[in-house]
Amino acid sequence: MKKSRFLLISVTLLPATLKMYSAEKPLKPNIIFILCDDMGYGDLGCYGQKYIQTPNLDRMAQEGMRFTQAYAGSPVSAPSRAALMTGQHSGHGHVRGNKEYWPQSPVMKYGENKDWSIVGQEPYDANHVILPEIMKNNGYTTGMFGKWAGGYEGSCSTPDKRGVDEYYGFICQFQAHLYYPNFLNRYSKSKGDTATIRLTMEDNIRYPMFGDDYKKRTQYSADLIHGEALQWLDAQDGKQPFYGFFTYTLPHAELAQPNDSILKHYKKQFFTDKTWGGSEGSRYNPAEHTHAQFAGMITRLDAFVGEIFAKLKEKGLDENTIVIFSSDNGPHEEGGADPSFFGRDGKLRGLKRQCYEGGIRIPFIVRWPGHVPAGTVNDHQLAFYDVMPTFCELAGDKRFPKKYLNKKIDGDCFDGISFAPTLLGDDARQQKHEFLYWEFHETDQIGVRMGDWKLVVKKGEKYLYNLAEDIHEDVNVAAQHPDILQQMVDIILREHTDNKLFPVTLPRL
Repeated sequence: MKKSRFLLISVTLLPATLKMYSAEKPLKPNIIFILCDDMGYGDLGCYGQKYIQTPNLDRMAQEGMRFTQAYAGSPVSAPSRAALMTGQHSGHGHVRGNKEYWPQSPVMKYGENKDWSIVGQEPYDANHVILPEIMKNNGYTTGMFGKWAGGYEGSCSTPDKRGVDEYYGFICQFQAHLYYPNFLNRYSKSKGDTATIRLTMEDNIRYPMFGDDYKKRTQYSADLIHGEALQWLDAQDGKQPFYGFFTYTLPHAELAQPNDSILKHYKKQFFTDKTWGGSEGSRYNPAEHTHAQFAGMITRLDAFVGEIFAKLKEKGLDENTIVIFSSDNGPHEEGGADPSFFGRDGKLRGLKRQCYEGGIRIPFIVRWPGHVPAGTVNDHQLAFYDVMPTFCELAGDKRFPKKYLNKKIDGDCFDGISFAPTLLGDDARQQKHEFLYWEFHETDQIGVRMGDWKLVVKKGEKYLYNLAEDIHEDVNVAAQHPDILQQMVDIILREHTDNKLFPVTLPRL
């Protein structure tokens, strides 16, 4: 039997980390993690974007810490979120790809529209603890609003079974391709739900899912999800710490949104624009003004962020709430998106589905007034699987990781390192990764970062890059540095565990 593997992380907090209500009771910080969908490293003004207005996120960076070397868990949605949820990299975690379950299910009717009777993706391992469960264990009330992508309806891993008190959004990421869907999912403990249910969008189903009449649908999922998130925030009274996971689908395809002042502004800005013909099978409707649509979706998301901060201030919760903003992977080309036009990769190589920097390096901003130094830019190397130990440290959970390892799982582990010292300005105490690790079966790629070195393995072939000299990953220097190459190959051979659902080709020796 393989020994349980984990990193023993110090959870000794800085004195400034926790305030006191009284001498007896420490006030744990509230935490909100805002995760958007398919936003590239260069999509925000504070990361160099020239065409799209993001005033609230730019201000968040000015009032907090902006990371330049933060990484998603994977180059696509479901496994990237899995790394965040499980604290495991994609060589150890169970969910390593976007395995779908809806194609095998019977269809049902919503008006004259056909949809699937069961939707969703491969479930998280029910025996491995995930982040909302840990936050519940630490006394937090939990709310999640947006895309789940961690199990199909009725599976062992839906929000009601995994530590989430209030949920509203898309269980299935494929369903999220429609911004005007037939239904959304809900689990509300406060409303008496006993399981995750469907809520039919009655106004939407009067019209088809594809074609000109689709534009007559009125129930816009992004607005509905954001509205539920704000209501949940409004219900918080400061007596119990809260953890909010807001997994907005913006700016993922399809390119669709209300024709309001945001979109009209960009239609004028991009007067000469592109059109796109649509893809009914992918649930991406045709789009006019594709550049305006995409830019508008990011600015709309930025407005959501501004409303979250306004709500926190209104409730008197601003100073004791950590807010993190990030993206689940790099930029996409689906649905008519044009990443090259916007320079969305921030001068990085690669897009979504690739282990090159452009597919996995993402914006990452943290704000916590009085704790996280304002206006700082930090080059600490972190990945999504570092979030779990960081939240545990900030919450004062000294039981992580030992308490949460499941002895019934052969080799159960956590791969993250808390970056709380970095957030709190104590760089001297910050432990650093020896390496960061990714693998993705769909494109048969493996990625390893070790310091300034980056190894990309594609179908077994090895490509070594020096990021300090070659940030675009153009020059393969494997032949010139055989010792470095061997070290990184050894990391892959050590870290990879077989997964029959998501196989990859190991580097050829």
